[in-house]
Amino acid sequence: MAGHSHSANIAHRKGLVDAKRGKLFSKLCRAIYVAARNGGGDPVMNLRLRYAIDKARSVSCPKDNIERSIKKATGELGAENFEELIYEGYGPSGVAVLCEVLTDNRNRTAGDLRRVFENAGGNLGATGCVSYLFAYKGLFIIDAQQTTEDALMEIALEAGADDVQLIEGYFEVTCDPKEFEAVRKALEDAAIPTESAENSYIPANYVDLDVEAGKKMLRLKDLLEENDDVQNVYSNDNIPEEAMAE
Repeated sequence: MAGHSHSANIAHRKGLVDAKRGKLFSKLCRAIYVAARNGGGDPVMNLRLRYAIDKARSVSCPKDNIERSIKKATGELGAENFEELIYEGYGPSGVAVLCEVLTDNRNRTAGDLRRVFENAGGNLGATGCVSYLFAYKGLFIIDAQQTTEDALMEIALEAGADDVQLIEGYFEVTCDPKEFEAVRKALEDAAIPTESAENSYIPANYVDLDVEAGKKMLRLKDLLEENDDVQNVYSNDNIPEEAMAE
């Protein structure tokens, strides 16, 4: 499993947060806006909004930014119109790539992403070209020093989780998205902190990359995540540690 754990990808993303904090805040607030627009501005009644707010707070997004996004969505401030879309494509060596997008101009976004893929040695594909290679699941990443495998399995599986795996010093707990809140609450009640807790597209299999292709794939993901419209990037790459360390 070395090289393609979700914890490794999360660690890589965290390393980019400080350098791109302003852009990250903008993306998180856009996600808050869409969640509030679709389900209302009360995070108690709107779990999707609560998760979006929690994610923004986890990286110290300013409270004013969060509140302004909710007020825009509920009509208290000027409204915006964003579409939720999934773009699919191929990275170097045929790696499957999914991009979750929130955009107010799908033609602009499609053109921008097509150029990014091509410049990084990949290509933007048609709808459905790679999505069948992923399963949408709840995913919790937990530092293995925070709990034992037996204790975690008992808590998580009883709450509705599908699987618990120990990979590279982290536990990865997966569940059906419908069980996400039950598993989240069970972990919270057991005082088990999570490095990451979100619904995610998880690959069914992986493409092993050499160091050179791994570097190209990291560049593609970095360029995609720099795009204001791209919320999340998922891929089925197995990148060598040597490539991620440079």
